[in-house]
Amino acid sequence: MTLYVEASDDPSRARLFLGNLDYRCAIGAGGATNAKREGDQCTPLGNWSLRRVFYRPDRTVAPTTAQPLVMIEPSMGWCDDPDDSKFYNQLISLPHEGSHETLWRQDALYDIIVELGYNDDPPVPGLGSAIFMHVARPDYAPTQGCVALRIDDLRALLEQLEADATITIRSATSAEAE
Repeated sequence: MTLYVEASDDPSRARLFLGNLDYRCAIGAGGATNAKREGDQCTPLGNWSLRRVFYRPDRTVAPTTAQPLVMIEPSMGWCDDPDDSKFYNQLISLPHEGSHETLWRQDALYDIIVELGYNDDPPVPGLGSAIFMHVARPDYAPTQGCVALRIDDLRALLEQLEADATITIRSATSAEAE
């Protein structure tokens, strides 16, 4: 089972497809790329496994999914520091000295997070980190490189996924060629 994200010239108007399901989504402000680098605000093109689904138990109920579920705790972060080769692009405990994202955010963007298997086997420092599928802003503002959907769409999508689901991120031109 594969999800398809079709990038658009407008990162706030990308589309995600699963069979007959079609959802609007946002991608990175820099568009989609085959040459992802840390901090470039681009979404990496390619086919990625879905690893785990994280959720905020104080804000939302656990999504229904075949994916492994993890409750987000206030002490959870994600290392995005290319100089930290030991923890780069991995779940970490806070506090952490290097650059990182906090998963327990003040806004709702990380109330549900799907970890994408990008640059994680093994992680190569500098090639990009913390590539997730998560909750979109109400106006579908572009992300820092993730794929973002309305929370209701994300929940509906997660219900459909099989345990071995993958996501393919492709440009609109590559999708037209198929």
